Amino acid sequence: MRDVDEKVAGGRGGRLHIPRSRGALGGLAVLLLGIWGALIPFIGPYFSFAYTPDEPWAWSAARGWLQVLPGVVAIIGGLLMLLSRNRIVASTGAWLATAAGAWFVIGPLLAGPLGLGDIGEPVAGSDWKQALVRLTFFYGLGALILFFAATSLGRLSVRSVRDIAFDRREADTVEGRRVADEPAHAAAAGDRRVRRPGFRGTPGLHGGPA
Repeated sequence: MRDVDEKVAGGRGGRLHIPRSRGALGGLAVLLLGIWGALIPFIGPYFSFAYTPDEPWAWSAARGWLQVLPGVVAIIGGLLMLLSRNRIVASTGAWLATAAGAWFVIGPLLAGPLGLGDIGEPVAGSDWKQALVRLTFFYGLGALILFFAATSLGRLSVRSVRDIAFDRREADTVEGRRVADEPAHAAAAGDRRVRRPGFRGTPGLHGGPA
């Protein structure tokens, strides 16, 4: 049992096992940015901070393809990065976030050629406000998601000293449980030996041999 535990801790299972904190910061940031990207086109009009049509909760194909879809993908990726303790699962979440961020950046440019609908224009205001709307709805939002996703991918691709220490703590915990269970197993085995069948009674009594 001990040999198996050591192989798991030091082999492939140990390399894939990571502390949940490894992707926590990037995952939380991507999660919040994804929620923003998916909801802002519908709640922004309440604050005159939106693209046309300037109506809250107004659905369009362009909003679905260019904002809701990448926002949901970023949310899923952020959750995987935030909650997973497996390197492959967390990395998958980071790649999903990367795809979502890239789509926020290039999606508005491809909406016309791909026939995804008209994204509209920022509501009337100063040039600075229109630039801020464009950045927070698409380009700057996508760049931030890409930044946190790429940073997390870099952290997840390296097996650091902290990862090795974490694997050793996990192995020590498993070993401690095994050692703690040994007395109980030994007692149970001894009890079975004491109560094994074959007792014939006291010699000379109850029909036993004299």
